[in-house]
Amino acid sequence: MTEYKAADRTDNEQSFISHLIELRDRLLRIIIAITIATILLFPFSNTIYLYVAAPLMNQLPAGSGMIAVGVTTPFMTPFKLTLLAAVILTIPYTLYQIWGFIAPGLYLRERRLIMPLLLSSTLLFYTGILFVYYLVFPIIFGFVIATAPPGIAVMTDISQYLDFVLALFLAFGIIFEIPIATILLVWMGILTPEMLVGQRSYIIVGAFTIGMFLTPPDPFSQTLLAVPMWLLFEAGVFFSRFFVPNSQLLESTTPMDITVSSQVSEQKEILSALPISKPVFTDTEMEMELDAAEKQEIQLQKDITDLSIEEQMEVKIKQAHALRQLENETGARALLYEVLVAGNAEQRLVAKNILNQIDSN
Repeated sequence: MTEYKAADRTDNEQSFISHLIELRDRLLRIIIAITIATILLFPFSNTIYLYVAAPLMNQLPAGSGMIAVGVTTPFMTPFKLTLLAAVILTIPYTLYQIWGFIAPGLYLRERRLIMPLLLSSTLLFYTGILFVYYLVFPIIFGFVIATAPPGIAVMTDISQYLDFVLALFLAFGIIFEIPIATILLVWMGILTPEMLVGQRSYIIVGAFTIGMFLTPPDPFSQTLLAVPMWLLFEAGVFFSRFFVPNSQLLESTTPMDITVSSQVSEQKEILSALPISKPVFTDTEMEMELDAAEKQEIQLQKDITDLSIEEQMEVKIKQAHALRQLENETGARALLYEVLVAGNAEQRLVAKNILNQIDSN
């Protein structure tokens, strides 16, 4: 038994090291891609900055422009923007590397969900940047310059302007991720579409409050930001209905119906054909352990019909632990798959971690 545990610990350490090596390699690929993109864009750094500064430059009076206060500002500010542009342009490749790292640890249902979410979140982030550049910036800068006191020449430092622009790019990029955040909260079982609908009035008030802080103090600009935020929330609520966990969809059925589904039955049939690992117990010890596990299971099953769904899933997790100790991985997998179907978010995470440990052995 001691030799077996030592070998198991060694395999886990080797698996952990291999994951770290793969993570290092993918991070290096991301850094290399950003570096190459930065080098390719650097000759156009001034052009890129002028393009980003156009919303303000178009609002300035004729003959005026922006200034550079620091000694190295004329060089560092366009370079900083070029580096950021390289990061933004390589986001699809970065997400591809992240996907390649996490995909082996996901189940088929999760793979089908995560990849579309990654792609849609990227498109929404780009949409948020374009929205603030083409629609919000002209309104903000036009309002600020129009309200400047008489005799005051508006000459913004290029570094301060870039910091302001990047802050709004990030803010609107995150705001446009509202549908993705809503879908994930529902998919993880933290919220339900009905709960979100019940909080609609608070969401609308919050959207107008955020719009008040991020836009000039006029109703038109505030509405211009608040209405898209509200519409994005509504879109998230609509699409989240397609990602409601099975445990929420099956709450109206009986506890025993929940634990038996066609998906679990198919997985049981497949797993039943798999060979069981060679036992490390003697025949006598194995019989004693099996008898003890059988008695424990009978005791646990006596009152299981009186338990809630979450309590039943906790029982199944304990049973899976006992079967795993007996090296009955097939039986443990079957129970864990039932937890993945009917358990809550925390229970599903525990079941997934145990399955990953079984797969790594």
